[in-house]
Amino acid sequence: MKRALAVIGILALATTACSGSGGGNVPGVSSAGGPVTVRWSTWGSADDVKVYEEFMQDFEKRHPNIKLKLEPVAKYEDYHPKLLTQLTSKTAPDVFFVGDDNIGKIVSAGVLSPLNDLLGGPDSKSKPEDFFEGIYGGAKKDGKIYGVPNDTNPEVLWFDKKALKDAGITEDPAALYAAKQWTMAKYLEMNAKLKAAGKAGSIFWNWYGSTYSIINGFGGKVWDGGKFVATTDAKAREALQTLAKGYQDKTFLSADLQPASNGPDTQFLKHKAGFYAGGRWMIESLKKGGELADYDIVPFPSQSGEPMPGAVAASYLALNKDTKLPKEAFTFLTEFVSKEGQLIRLKTGAAVPSIKGAEQVVLQGNYPAHAQTFLDVRDNGFANYPEEVGVPGLTADINDQLMKVWTNKVGFDQGMTELQKLVESKMG
Repeated sequence: MKRALAVIGILALATTACSGSGGGNVPGVSSAGGPVTVRWSTWGSADDVKVYEEFMQDFEKRHPNIKLKLEPVAKYEDYHPKLLTQLTSKTAPDVFFVGDDNIGKIVSAGVLSPLNDLLGGPDSKSKPEDFFEGIYGGAKKDGKIYGVPNDTNPEVLWFDKKALKDAGITEDPAALYAAKQWTMAKYLEMNAKLKAAGKAGSIFWNWYGSTYSIINGFGGKVWDGGKFVATTDAKAREALQTLAKGYQDKTFLSADLQPASNGPDTQFLKHKAGFYAGGRWMIESLKKGGELADYDIVPFPSQSGEPMPGAVAASYLALNKDTKLPKEAFTFLTEFVSKEGQLIRLKTGAAVPSIKGAEQVVLQGNYPAHAQTFLDVRDNGFANYPEEVGVPGLTADINDQLMKVWTNKVGFDQGMTELQKLVESKMG
């Protein structure tokens, strides 16, 4: 669930709309003379998805010739298999979400319409250059755009001021970052003090956002020239070894492994950990049981203290190559991801806009104190590497292998050897 929230923030409400796909020769008018229906899909339960309701109502009011039919799938892990089945059988929606860990696979399947000309055309409300290059990730291939980032969740380190104080830490991570003194050495020193005080240093979810941000913080590389080098690059290997040691001595906690009765959010709210890696979605968790003033955010540290590219969770809105309503479907797509669309969708959500000009969504309310950090990480960050997301299942396999290392089911050296072989076998 947290993985899905990191990718898209809070999702949309399924609404009942007119059914049936349009036809006819007049754009936006069915053969029966009424409005056409654009089908679109995403993942999320009925409770999760209310963020989209206002946008859909606004869109239909402005486009009386187009009705929208949302077809949500409750669970993220069920969504893409269903979508692929629909694409194969030519029954897929006109427009649909694709997660950043599946976009490469679906691009390679040749089922998406390239969007460059449409986005650059006179009817576009969202130009290609309106989005930050790093967050296109696997949605861009050979210069062609096949999916537009609908919103993002930059991975940052939330920190608990009370937990740090209880551990005898007097320095403020955000102040250190502003002074360009937020180094990996300083961060690890704080984690050690938290551990000595009987607390966890940091809580991480086992996904590329946290793992690759730590590798970047050590100055390491994950992919280089199309090759997976995380196990052979000296600094990347040092980062992974630091994570393995930290997980095994409980300096770091894997959020994935915490019991439901004492989950990662609960532990953070009870001041049992100093840092929690996550996105803007954490605000909702903190509101439910925390003193908001106790928490702030900082980017992942670097070796030198200078800012570095951080991981950005993203999902993409794509256009079905076989849609019978290309004009109307694109109208929906471009307005959904436009500045105005994101301002409507995200004002009560927990994501960060993917488009330039909608920054007020993040800065309004002045929370957390350093909310600008979300935007800084987004502007200079990266979605998962195109080389990785282009191979079906590779990201999940990497995470599963790393979990064996984190839990010491295989030794570090053996785990790295197995990881390299696994990636090479997948890459063909």
